[in-house]
Amino acid sequence: MVRLLRPFGRAVTYTRLLHLIIAIVWPAMLMFVREEWWTWVVAGALLAPAGLVPAMRTVEGLQARLLLTGQRHDRGGNDIVVAPSASWGDRGRLVVWLEARLVLGCAATTLAAQLVFSIVELVAAPFGKNDTDGWLFLLGGPAWWHVLLVPLLLVALAGTVVASGHLITALALRLLGPSPAERLAALEERTEQLLERTRIARELHDSIGHALTVAVVQAGAARAAGDPAFTDRALAAIEDTGRAALEDLERVLGVLRESERPVSSRPTLTDADRLLESARASGTKVDVEMTGPLDTVPGPVSREGYRILQESLTNVLRHGGAVPARVRIGVADGTLTLDIRNPLTAEIPGPGRGSGLRGIRERAALLGGHALTGPAEGDWQVHVELPVS
Repeated sequence: MVRLLRPFGRAVTYTRLLHLIIAIVWPAMLMFVREEWWTWVVAGALLAPAGLVPAMRTVEGLQARLLLTGQRHDRGGNDIVVAPSASWGDRGRLVVWLEARLVLGCAATTLAAQLVFSIVELVAAPFGKNDTDGWLFLLGGPAWWHVLLVPLLLVALAGTVVASGHLITALALRLLGPSPAERLAALEERTEQLLERTRIARELHDSIGHALTVAVVQAGAARAAGDPAFTDRALAAIEDTGRAALEDLERVLGVLRESERPVSSRPTLTDADRLLESARASGTKVDVEMTGPLDTVPGPVSREGYRILQESLTNVLRHGGAVPARVRIGVADGTLTLDIRNPLTAEIPGPGRGSGLRGIRERAALLGGHALTGPAEGDWQVHVELPVS
């Protein structure tokens, strides 16, 4: 019983009825001018050209969303659309919606009004006022028993209000909902957002992980060395690395705050000196060789190359400590090549293990390249090739 009465405690039940009543207000005004049945046909004919106007979809969408679903904003790709009609298919569905809303509004409000007036007449019948001519039915016999039909008519009235509200809402979601093209666009936008979140998570792992690794290695080396000069250099390196990490963190947070802003301030391979100096300050002897026009490498490839180099040097510091590393970066024949090697140590990550190595391979694959990681000729090697044209 409580479940049956629940719809009447929600405002949307009554706003749906109001939505249906609004649909017949202006045709009813025509009836005051000329009380003929064909005025409703004229009203229906006028709705067809109105539905071809693109802005009408926005008007109907906003009204339906607020009154039928109780929402002011779009909450998902299956909600009522408020964008103007973009195709003839959208216009056709809008015309059908306008005609269906008029017919259903006329039927629901007429039936509800007749039920209300019939209830009033039945209640008044025992008092000698029994005049149901023109309404749902005529009753004969003693007037006192007519009031017993009132509960049945109340149930019919409640059912009419609830059922018509559910029906018009279902039609709105069907006819004013997104078209297949709009669903595809929403899906693509959602996919882009997920990819952006994945990229941001990877960047945080790369930049913050690199900074923490450098700080830990520097702090441990400074404590073990017992040399004030070395300690000063280690603290300076930790400070520089921490500042760089904070800059990366601030930039990533800026991307989160302004998701539509293009990310053009990320470091590229032309800024690799900062990474190399940080690694050298941690005690690693880095032998660097750069060949080819690095400044001509496309921005996305150069930025991802920087992150691959950063993650590779982080792995050197994390697993090898202060060991010599050889870095080769070259551009030739439409390919960017990165080759980072360091001597093997006791702590060797197994094939496919470690989020850093997975991140390197994922970055290379997304750019149409490939990455090889693992032992090679007594060294640990990260070899990446990325297309640049």
